[in-house]
Amino acid sequence: MRKREFVGWAAIATAALIFSVAAPSFGQNGGTPNAGKDNGVGQGIIPPPPRGVPNPGQGQGKGRGRAKRGPSRPTPHGPDGHVLLGPLPGEGGVWNGGAGSTLFNSGRGGIDNALTNAPVNLKVEDVPFQDWARALYESRRANNTADDPHVRCKSSGGPRLFHTPYGFEIVDIPELERIYIMGVGGPHTYRTIYMDGRERPKDIDPSFHGYSIGHWEGEKLVVETTNYNQRFWISREGPPTTELLKMTETFERPEYDTLRYIATIDDPGAYTAKWSGGWAIPWNANDEMYEYICQENNRDAKHMFRGEQ
Repeated sequence: MRKREFVGWAAIATAALIFSVAAPSFGQNGGTPNAGKDNGVGQGIIPPPPRGVPNPGQGQGKGRGRAKRGPSRPTPHGPDGHVLLGPLPGEGGVWNGGAGSTLFNSGRGGIDNALTNAPVNLKVEDVPFQDWARALYESRRANNTADDPHVRCKSSGGPRLFHTPYGFEIVDIPELERIYIMGVGGPHTYRTIYMDGRERPKDIDPSFHGYSIGHWEGEKLVVETTNYNQRFWISREGPPTTELLKMTETFERPEYDTLRYIATIDDPGAYTAKWSGGWAIPWNANDEMYEYICQENNRDAKHMFRGEQ
């Protein structure tokens, strides 16, 4: 297994001190590693949204409501000791994707949500784009993301799935040694994570969600994915990727109501170095999955983002 770097105890203590006095803002760039370093996976500590302030996506009504956060229950665990990433037996709920959460901080006029974004998030000028990739990103942003494949009902791979409105579920089926992630705000989107320790097959056809193999590292689910196609954006900001993309994601549930998500992007076709970003995702106990139809001939895209179909 590949060794990962970890930040020093001094950096962790400093970051914790900053967050303790900076609420409700998360301090968008506090403790951000330099671009060009291997940020590892899940280095940044993402605090849960502050108590007593609106929690994005938490409340009644298909994930669109807002409510004040009360005390959270402890992290739930299953019979095998692993963290449960869904509800306790007999209960319901979904994770609410935050539309303003980002992989990197795009500055003025961007879509940043300072209440959820991770400390590892870079400023946009520090993202190690190759020249062509930065130019394409800037073009997408200038067009108000009008070309986003998601609004044309294309499936959303990687982080894009986790800041899509209306929520998603993570379903662990130990008998199959698989974890499924199911999203509402897409074309009946689901993703498979194989947990049986298999070797990655050769000659896999590229796809929207790639081929994901996961394992547990203590309380953290670590997922490595390859074989992505180039027909989706990895996030709403529109950073380009190629079929060389390898993504490592971590999912941590430090308390019942919060999921910490970090993605590390390793794509030598579009970037000069690895980089990481992510956000905190709130739990909504008062919602459930529902049918959302998104067809490839959907004609509402031009009304939403001025795009052509």
